[in-house]
Amino acid sequence: MKTAIVTGSAGLIGSESVTRLVAHGFRVVGIDNDARQTFFGPEASTEWRRRELERTLRGYTHHHVDIRDEGRIHDIFREHGNRVGLVIHAAAQPAHDWAARAPAVDFSINTHGTMVLLETARRWSPDATFIFTSSNKVYGEYPNHLPLVETETRWELDPADPRWEHGIDETASVDQTRHSVFGASKLAADVLVQEYGRYFGMKTACFRCGCITGGKHSATTDHGFLAYLVRCAVSGTPYTIHGYKGKQVRDNLHVGDLVEMFLAFSRNPRHGEVYNAGGGRTHSCSVLEAVALIERLVGRAIDVHYSETNRRGDHLWWITDVRKFRSHYPEWSSTYDLEATLSDIRNSLTSRMRDRDPTAGPTTDR
Repeated sequence: MKTAIVTGSAGLIGSESVTRLVAHGFRVVGIDNDARQTFFGPEASTEWRRRELERTLRGYTHHHVDIRDEGRIHDIFREHGNRVGLVIHAAAQPAHDWAARAPAVDFSINTHGTMVLLETARRWSPDATFIFTSSNKVYGEYPNHLPLVETETRWELDPADPRWEHGIDETASVDQTRHSVFGASKLAADVLVQEYGRYFGMKTACFRCGCITGGKHSATTDHGFLAYLVRCAVSGTPYTIHGYKGKQVRDNLHVGDLVEMFLAFSRNPRHGEVYNAGGGRTHSCSVLEAVALIERLVGRAIDVHYSETNRRGDHLWWITDVRKFRSHYPEWSSTYDLEATLSDIRNSLTSRMRDRDPTAGPTTDR
């Protein structure tokens, strides 16, 4: 039986990877220490998802280990050695604001932790495919300098610009721009993953993700835009829009479609590749548009507040060009549109809330 190691295995991307890998016949070794609870508090804990994976999946083994713990990470890889065919590295400190408050910790997790995993994999499992969940924040504020125009509900790229239809591709510059501390730590890790592919000949890929979401997201105010907005709608929690008049645009990709990209790459891996990963124009919305969509979906208004202060290093407009990935793996296509993605989040969230209090309605998650 093939073995896969997944870091951040109880998080959104990690747990989806675990579920699909087990379905494909892998024995999966998960590494996750619920650092998300440390970052964002109890509401963001992934402990519920860890318990669910262990209860429902045979062939899954969980390790409560920090990816910076070189000794423990070496022990895990040494135990499985060349049986490891795939590593999906999804553990991270994922938030702009948190990174700015603790830059050294952010860098130690996102960059040094990635180095620990790369070097350990190179020593014990050199033939394994290594997939890194990078971020479109490696491009910094580059997108904000594109020719943008303001419309009633969104910032939009000038239709005359060649990127209007397909979005931003992997040739976009990562230099001479502000990134946010988080973007800088992810960029450093991204380059390391590329280098282990190009210099050491490992089968590596960086997937530069935009807004990845789905029903299993333990979303919070600092991370998980769409899922947290749905949570606010369902629970009656106030939601704050940060700057740009709420017209900042994101494309969104369901986590299941992202993991299918990983699986396609793992079946025919390459060395030191970089792919932008997102839903494209058809899956895009501004914050204002998302509010309207979700209010219709749940049948109630969201208590929206506005702050003039935008998050530093944030994007005004981002739509992902996935043509490079599709040219390498033409069998892949996204299967969740935006409405299906939002419905999955709503259904999963209301189910979890009822499990906590079966007698309560869907607005009790305070």
